[in-house]
Amino acid sequence: MSELRFDDRVAVITGAGRGLGRAYAELLAAHGAKVVVNDVGGTVRGDDAAGNVAAEAVRAITEAGGTAVASTDSVATPAGGQAIIDTALDAYGRIDILIHNAGNVRYGSLTELSYEDFDAVVDVHLRGAFHMVRAAFPRMSQAGYGRVVLTSSIGGIYGNLAVANYAVAKAGVIGLSNVVALEGAEVGVKSNVIVPAALTRLAEGLDTSAYPDMRPELVAPTVGWLAHESCSVSGELLVSIAGRVARAYIAETPGVYQPSWTIDEVGARIDEIRDTGNSWVLPPVPSAFGEHIGRSFAMATEWK
Repeated sequence: MSELRFDDRVAVITGAGRGLGRAYAELLAAHGAKVVVNDVGGTVRGDDAAGNVAAEAVRAITEAGGTAVASTDSVATPAGGQAIIDTALDAYGRIDILIHNAGNVRYGSLTELSYEDFDAVVDVHLRGAFHMVRAAFPRMSQAGYGRVVLTSSIGGIYGNLAVANYAVAKAGVIGLSNVVALEGAEVGVKSNVIVPAALTRLAEGLDTSAYPDMRPELVAPTVGWLAHESCSVSGELLVSIAGRVARAYIAETPGVYQPSWTIDEVGARIDEIRDTGNSWVLPPVPSAFGEHIGRSFAMATEWK
């Protein structure tokens, strides 16, 4: 079986100087993509830069025979997002693939988290995703082709302690990807979400001695497929953790219809309301929004 290639494709990957992003960049470059390695080189908190890691990653890619250029602009501002995409356009004349991986972490409980730390994380993960999409999507639409891979987290799906900022941002990315998938459906642009887990510098200080193999390189092939022209899905979430690849999805119970409710009746029927048997799984593309409304209205109509 021939391996999938990215020849003549241009990929922009944010946060690609280290960890997961670098694994993505090296894999795509090894398979023929021209890569823009974006990374400001910041600390885990997103503070002051700690070296030109983007240039270091580019050097490794080119020494391995690949093609790449560095970008050190920040995803956290509209101007930065545009500058990153402009780097691809100036160097290669096009943008085919956008992988938004850049991130930071600032911890704090709900009684302690500062507004500054909340904004700093949302600015990179969620607003950063929008800044990148807003700059790349018009170009992809004009070209009639694009692949967008945004990054969520189990923290965005399930939540975690002391990271309300991170959870909010990673949950918001899912909604953004769904909109990209919907608006991209008619212009050849697909958008999906990767939910990755790997041992990177974010795990520093944790006892990982009993963990299985969790190298970033185990996640990269799933991202590679989502970024490839053969990707057959849009508006979905793929999980990759310790060699396991799975689909995550949002579902609804069929629920219960009554023509009117009291507070007591909701409580009395809560087990029926929460019953997950025959759950609805509504894919965002082509129209989960409309199907949700249609099915709900149908229950009211059928009751009469």
